[in-house]
Amino acid sequence: MMNRTRRFATFSAIGLTAALALSACSPPAETEGEGSDELTPIKLQLQWLPQGQFAGYFAAVDQGYFEEAGLDVEIIPSGGDIVPQDALANGDVDYAIAWVPKVLGSIEAGANVTNIAQIFQRSGTLQVAWADSGIESVADFEGKKIGSWGFGNEWEIFAAMAAEGLDSTTVEIITQSFDMNAFLAGDIDAAQAMTYNEYAQVLEAVNPDTGELYTPEDLTVISYEDTVGAMLQDAIWADTERLESDTEYQETTVAFLKAVIKGWVYAAENPEDAAQIVGAAGSSWGPSHELWMVNETNKLIWPAPNGIGFIDPDAFAATVAAALSAVNETGASLITAEPPATAYTNEYIEQALAELAEEGVDTTGEGFSPIEVELMEGGN
Repeated sequence: MMNRTRRFATFSAIGLTAALALSACSPPAETEGEGSDELTPIKLQLQWLPQGQFAGYFAAVDQGYFEEAGLDVEIIPSGGDIVPQDALANGDVDYAIAWVPKVLGSIEAGANVTNIAQIFQRSGTLQVAWADSGIESVADFEGKKIGSWGFGNEWEIFAAMAAEGLDSTTVEIITQSFDMNAFLAGDIDAAQAMTYNEYAQVLEAVNPDTGELYTPEDLTVISYEDTVGAMLQDAIWADTERLESDTEYQETTVAFLKAVIKGWVYAAENPEDAAQIVGAAGSSWGPSHELWMVNETNKLIWPAPNGIGFIDPDAFAATVAAALSAVNETGASLITAEPPATAYTNEYIEQALAELAEEGVDTTGEGFSPIEVELMEGGN
């Protein structure tokens, strides 16, 4: 990967529904013909607010990778009020980041979108219980209070329960805020958490019995990656119809993916800098929490034996199978039929990976090694 001197752009988060307009400092790329300095405007919809989960995209802006690709990318945050795949299907944005199971449900409901890059290769969802709770696995959920955020984040729980033969009505599902306060207060037996966020929130909290921060030994952690319920998460989605009919959009998609990959390579090689970039982009997390987020997110991406973003057909099929098996506490199913063939394609990511390989960019991260992050109280 070409080394560059990192420049901090000035970013601001301007509300949950407002766009986060980002600019980098590199010279404009020529995209519209010889001698042209025009950049193609692109809107990218995030699944959530600026945080380390999206470090690669912010790094691609900060390091000028999008501009080098001839793109002027506007990163648009969400706060739960925007459904990324709906924004894409409605034509409000050009690309969107969203979990695969959530989008499978939207596709069945009529959204015409396609997964063009599977950035997260592994599930980062956990269920966190206290070590003395008697909960050691999903099989122990019966009769327990199980926390879930809802909003499509719950389907791994129900798929894993189905694999254990558990009727979802035997479990009390507690609607959980996007924090661990209810768990810390003892209102939830096992709380939903992401490796890169809520799990760290527990480890940043003070144990009132000891006056020290909680440790992993205080907890039982169930990873859905180790269950049949594991589903693919952060992926980049594009407009299916435009992919099929718009040559310019096809070319832009490859250029966009190449810049994104460079951004994630940068985040893997420079996690401390990537965390600072996201902080400057408007993240509300403290520095140790933000660094933890970037580091744990990198673990979900790297190594990527087939290249970052490649969609493993077996992993996609396993996600579909899990989605078909999942039934929630109301008896509702996520999907009832196999998705169409247009649900994903490796065409554009393979082209991007091939071109980057020719440029000498390491797209597999074979030698990737995470760093050690010391969490501080409150994530500061």
